[in-house]
Amino acid sequence: MKMIGIVMILTVLGMANEGKILFEKYCMSCHQAFIHMSKLKENFLDHNNTLLKLKAPTLNQLSYRLKQQVGDRHGDEDLHRMEVTAFMSDYVLHPDKDKSVCLDDVMQYFKTMPSLKGKVSEDALEEIGTYLYGFDNAIVKNKSVKYEGFDKALERAKKEHKIIMIKAMTKECHFCRKMEREVMIEEEIVKAIEKDFIPVSIDISVHALPLGLKTAITPSFIFVDENATIIENVPGAWSKKDFATLLKEVKESQKKEKNNAK
Repeated sequence: MKMIGIVMILTVLGMANEGKILFEKYCMSCHQAFIHMSKLKENFLDHNNTLLKLKAPTLNQLSYRLKQQVGDRHGDEDLHRMEVTAFMSDYVLHPDKDKSVCLDDVMQYFKTMPSLKGKVSEDALEEIGTYLYGFDNAIVKNKSVKYEGFDKALERAKKEHKIIMIKAMTKECHFCRKMEREVMIEEEIVKAIEKDFIPVSIDISVHALPLGLKTAITPSFIFVDENATIIENVPGAWSKKDFATLLKEVKESQKKEKNNAK
């Protein structure tokens, strides 16, 4: 059974790599692969697409919106991927802006795409769909901070004199996903966390929080010092700017605490 699972994973990864090549061949003349959500919001909401002058939604926009709007995202992943691929395939062969999964505030700046009927095969569309389906999660994984388990984080905190940042979340929490996609992958945030914090992510629907901690709100960000003492417990989702400020305030507060203890 393990070998079958490994074969399936390798097959999907192989299709994703081929899908990337095919995406670049058929789609990249209009669809850019990745732009940070903060920059996309600025472009569409503040500058009416005059900042980036995009021809079409980016791949990270499409990947996220398709998975949210098409099929059953709570069901079987393989089935969901097939549902998303089928929708995408039908759309590129029979384009219709009324069927688009992207927000109207975004689509108003784009023309209806030309049909690719007769230009791309069903097999190619399936491989593009596999790449498209996994793109959003892959971006978050590759660009986000790297999380530790709490016990290992506490060991590191004692050696490196850093603050532990526990992110209490659940997979079904909309604002948790929003933070991961829009804030935790921003380079400024990642650098600030890597410099002074050790991040820990805990799905509270599956695991209990350490140190007897409790929270009913997700996401919540709980900051713990090297002696396992709670510094701050801050619930809610944050913008990039506000979260950067929060990290700075926690760092400065802890620095003052250490200076006062001397």
